[in-house]
Amino acid sequence: MDEVLKFFLDHREAIFIIILSIFLGIEVISHVPSVLHTPLMSGANAIHGVVIIGAIIVMGHAHGTLAMIFGFIAVIMGTLNVVGGFVVTDRMLEMFKKKKTKN
Repeated sequence: MDEVLKFFLDHREAIFIIILSIFLGIEVISHVPSVLHTPLMSGANAIHGVVIIGAIIVMGHAHGTLAMIFGFIAVIMGTLNVVGGFVVTDRMLEMFKKKKTKN
């Protein structure tokens, strides 16, 4: 328990910034109109490819098993997010296509 407390005390500035950015993100996203929400989220998910590249770089420089496992999990999660972004975008674009009528 002392190690956890020491970690929080040593990294309190970073933890504070993370908590503030969570609240800021919630505030910003709650004010986005519904019409723009889907295109913005699908674009943000597609940009998540940068996280995949970063995770691959971390895995390449990993010196321990734990870092390798975290890098692998980050690659998997980033890939799922990118694929989900493209699925949402494709589905959104399907809504705007004209439906074929039978003659």
